[in-house]
Amino acid sequence: MDQAVKVTPVIKSKFISHGTLGSKELEATRKFYEEFLGLEVVKTSPISMMVRLGSHHVYAVVQSRSYPAMDHLNHNGIDVDSDADVDESHRLCVEQAEKWGITKVSKPRSTHGTYCFHFVDLDGNDWEILSNPKGGYTWIFEKGDLEGKGHMDKKFRQDRPDA
Repeated sequence: MDQAVKVTPVIKSKFISHGTLGSKELEATRKFYEEFLGLEVVKTSPISMMVRLGSHHVYAVVQSRSYPAMDHLNHNGIDVDSDADVDESHRLCVEQAEKWGITKVSKPRSTHGTYCFHFVDLDGNDWEILSNPKGGYTWIFEKGDLEGKGHMDKKFRQDRPDA
């Protein structure tokens, strides 16, 4: 789509406010989110809570025995300050995996413009820990639509404003 052309959307939306995560056991999930991931948590009912970190975007976390495991492509990203912080986070995930029920910890690597790794939590939710500049992926919008390999190009990271 040509970026010079502004479309009028059908829905008059203004803000992506939330997403939803599953929990098998809410109190264990809350402990993991607060003590391991550093999320702010507020319980909203006997089977739900809201979590957030550093912005107005929140996740509703809902307890369910049948909540399906999250596919790797449908992951959640948590930004850290630097590549060294990614490496340290990876070390801690591996070191504390048994304590927190963490599985499928990938090795850190450069991909789609960032340095990152993934893991799956005790509820089957997939997480990505990544280094990004302040504001997360907002920098990519300054580039507009990408041609060719786009953000999948291995050299893409060097083209970030802070790189």
